[in-house]
Amino acid sequence: MARMYRVLGFWTLVIGLMALAGDLIPMALLFFFQTAVFAVLGYMNLTERTYIVLFWGYMFIAFTGFTYWSFFKMPL
Repeated sequence: MARMYRVLGFWTLVIGLMALAGDLIPMALLFFFQTAVFAVLGYMNLTERTYIVLFWGYMFIAFTGFTYWSFFKMPL
């Protein structure tokens, strides 16, 4: 399970680099932060249950933030 967090870190790094190349600086910084968090979590050797609970928490925050932003902040 810890390897999946390293894989998530790799893909968030790729997305962050593409955002940086497209001059989307705030998005790039957000994804670089996620890369650092996933890389640290990938080497902590936690239990599988802890990794699953952390992932569910991450998904809840990500989907709540995305829904809030798309509903209240994006112009029509």
